[in-house]
Amino acid sequence: MEEDSKQPLISPTHHNETHDQSSPSSFTFTAGVPDIPPINSFSDFYREYRRESKKFWYLAAPAMFTSICRYSLGAVTQVFAGHVSSLALAAVSIENSVIAGFCFGIMLGMGSALETLCGQAFGAKQLDMLGVYMQRSWIILNTTALLLMFLYIFAEPLLELIGETAEISKAAGVFALWMIPQLFAYASNFPIAKFLQAQSKIMVMAVIAGTALLLHTFFSWLLILKLGWGLVGAAVVLNGTWWFIVLSQFSYILSGTCGEAWSGLSWKAFENLWAFVRLSLASAVMLCLEVWYYMALILFAGYLKNAKTSVDALSVCMNILGWTVMMVMGMNAAVSVRVSNELGAAHPRTAKFSLLIAVSSAFIFGLLFSMVLIITRNDFPALFSSDTDVQELVKELTPLLALCIIINNVQPVLSGVAVGAGWQAAVAYVNIGCYYIIGIPLGLILGYKLDMGVRGIWIGMMSGTAIQTCILFGMIYKVNWSEEATIAENKIKKWGGRQTRSEENDLGQ
Repeated sequence: MEEDSKQPLISPTHHNETHDQSSPSSFTFTAGVPDIPPINSFSDFYREYRRESKKFWYLAAPAMFTSICRYSLGAVTQVFAGHVSSLALAAVSIENSVIAGFCFGIMLGMGSALETLCGQAFGAKQLDMLGVYMQRSWIILNTTALLLMFLYIFAEPLLELIGETAEISKAAGVFALWMIPQLFAYASNFPIAKFLQAQSKIMVMAVIAGTALLLHTFFSWLLILKLGWGLVGAAVVLNGTWWFIVLSQFSYILSGTCGEAWSGLSWKAFENLWAFVRLSLASAVMLCLEVWYYMALILFAGYLKNAKTSVDALSVCMNILGWTVMMVMGMNAAVSVRVSNELGAAHPRTAKFSLLIAVSSAFIFGLLFSMVLIITRNDFPALFSSDTDVQELVKELTPLLALCIIINNVQPVLSGVAVGAGWQAAVAYVNIGCYYIIGIPLGLILGYKLDMGVRGIWIGMMSGTAIQTCILFGMIYKVNWSEEATIAENKIKKWGGRQTRSEENDLGQ
């Protein structure tokens, strides 16, 4: 009853005007309608579950497809580079996973600050602020790209410093120089992506990503193999594909389909930059701590007695885990949009129910995929390696992989809720404690001290993830969603929005 008293009064006329089913975004969020009523029976629960599931999957399905397509771009380039030479394959793989992978994580993390701000502004009907937020993010991310560019310029000595051979370091260093345009494509793309996501314009992103993957595959074959351009062709196509995505999405925005959300360049983009930087950095730290955590798992495996077999088997498992995580990232984006939109609209009960749908969907998805792996554990390792020792170790690690997939399916969704609510800084501290104070030391003790090998390292580090997931559950369970809606309203005002709903009501009384 306390939550009911905090809901804004919406006139019937306003409700009818805003409930426009002709707009694609109305399938997921309709501005101006009341929060869902309290759920007092199974029929109420079933009704709202069906409604919210449709809204969630309308966002999640194309977002999953988009994530997979983008994840596949680097993989396609590596496949064609492997047909050029082993050195070309090594150069592309190292640049993609170490240099570009490091920068991708930072850029994606900093860009995710917009999931909070744009999503809540859209929910509060402060559409004009979405374009301003996107421009602020462009300024910050492109400035960051200028700093990260030195990693590309000095890639060769940096790779030698971490133990790569001189030959591979030189080839990867040259390839990294050619890939600098991709870095600035990241800086431009992620703000645009979050801007479109906040408005539930996910389908156009999926179409562009699918088209980009098809063109990328064709031109990779044409330039790398058919015309014999080798690594130069790989760089040209990979840069071109990412800029194709950026320009296509921005052309869609300029076409006028985003309405008031884009009204052109604005000097307001230069306001509150430092506060925006802090939120962006908190978002980057939160995401990067998770990405680097599992990169460390492979690094530690490289120091075991049977290092080659351990690293190869773990790489197979991480590859499978990577594909599932990419699909769950679509759910992450969907729940972040839903929670931020509903909090911005002062709909605490709907935000809470959106979380329920997302977590249950992610858990069921992870459970089904894990069951498939368990059933096929004697067969699927042969698809990735012909080495019998590697196959046997993958079979032994499959139960751990299955459990890891279930945990890692739920955890990104909870992180998406955290992003939608704007808790990035708090989650960053949680990640440091669970991953780097508990998970890694425990993994090293089990793996090396107790001689459990790669299984011990993985068990220890997965324990850190499980603890982090439990803490996120606790944070979300205890949260006062009505209070979060008020915080979202105040946050919009802080970041330069117009009068809040409560102020408008006070002026009208």
